Amino acid sequence: MARLFGTDGVRGVAGRDLTAELAMDLSVAAAHVLGDAGVFATGSSRRRPVAVVGRDPRASGEFLEAAVVAGLASSGVDVLRLGVLPTPAVAYLTAALGADLGVMLSASHNPAPDNGIKFLTRGGFKLSDAAEDEIERRLGESWSFPVGSSVGRVRDAYGEADRYISHVLGTVGGQLDGLDVVVDCAHGAAHMVAPEALLRAGARVEAIGARPDGLNINDGHGSTHLDKLRQVVVSRGADLGIAYDGDADRCLAVDHTGAVVDGDQIMAILAMDMHERGSLAKDTVVATVMSNLGFKLAMREAGITVIETSVGDRYVLERMKAEGYNLGGEQSGHVIMLDHATTGDGLLTSLHLLSVMARSGKSLRELASVMTALPQILINVKDVDRDKASAPELKTAVTEAEAELGDTGRVLLRPSGTEPMIRVMVEASSEEHATKVAEHLADVVRTVCA
Repeated sequence: MARLFGTDGVRGVAGRDLTAELAMDLSVAAAHVLGDAGVFATGSSRRRPVAVVGRDPRASGEFLEAAVVAGLASSGVDVLRLGVLPTPAVAYLTAALGADLGVMLSASHNPAPDNGIKFLTRGGFKLSDAAEDEIERRLGESWSFPVGSSVGRVRDAYGEADRYISHVLGTVGGQLDGLDVVVDCAHGAAHMVAPEALLRAGARVEAIGARPDGLNINDGHGSTHLDKLRQVVVSRGADLGIAYDGDADRCLAVDHTGAVVDGDQIMAILAMDMHERGSLAKDTVVATVMSNLGFKLAMREAGITVIETSVGDRYVLERMKAEGYNLGGEQSGHVIMLDHATTGDGLLTSLHLLSVMARSGKSLRELASVMTALPQILINVKDVDRDKASAPELKTAVTEAEAELGDTGRVLLRPSGTEPMIRVMVEASSEEHATKVAEHLADVVRTVCA
């Protein structure tokens, strides 16, 4: 059977794939697995564990939250309901409130019918693969539940949003006075905290995509739908626009001309600023293999080392924690600033990006010009045997393509983890050259991996 947990928790269509029963069972199993592992122990004694639960504004989050809270409380866990907050806020509050467990209900950039459950351990970090596997293995066990005074208690803690806002503002030196910014909240989890934080920092703010109704999350707004933001930024004459996704763990930007500034460019701006100020740990930034070659060339020119990981912010975070780096992220806009957060945080990232603009006096367009993105062509070759991705004939074709591209291009072949598909990515100095090489390799994949 396929693994229930994906790269970012358990996700599916709410009410069909992700039911109230499954949400409750997962929460009960998580409480027992983490308790058995000693996560809830303090010294040599045991105490009543505490969990915080947050969600994005999806309609299904209401019944899923109720199921998660019931599962935890029935297992003897005290629960603080945080209400609608971004994923990074739940991660921060898991640590700040001394909770043993955090739960976030969100399907990020997915459409409204989807939802997901993500568990966070003490300190606000994602669970390990091993812990997730153990929770999945023990689903449906016959548990012994507490009764009477031993059952968990539930209370609302909606005011803790202000603690998170104060935290992210406290990481930025100086004010953002004079900056005019449009923020697109994707009708998602950041619709209250993002405009409020930016206003407190001194920026002039126009918020769009900030009226969630439970069904409109990510609908024509947010980091996966930038056209509306680009239009408003240009018509308003704003300095820039910021777009968050549904749970606000990532952001993308738009400069004053409407040009998109992606995660690679944001990382480049932050990395060079931190490098110049002596705060970039080991003068290194962690990125995935999908980051543009232009980013890596710009970092090399600036004297900054780039460490590559597999695709996925969890792999970026693992490398950062293991080797002591404090900046990493993905082209999609997940940026992890480990000095201030345990996960990607769109609001935190945008505040630091605005701070660089305010301190330097430069426009976002000027700052983003520190790197030149090479044309990148991605072809998903479907209905092929992904296990043949390492076939000798394919390796030869890749080697020949790399020799043709030289230092101004690269090739990446990645088999899908879940589908009969191999992804072909090619970067080159021109879009025409990249397209030609990518289409040739895609044809080779279809022949070799049929």
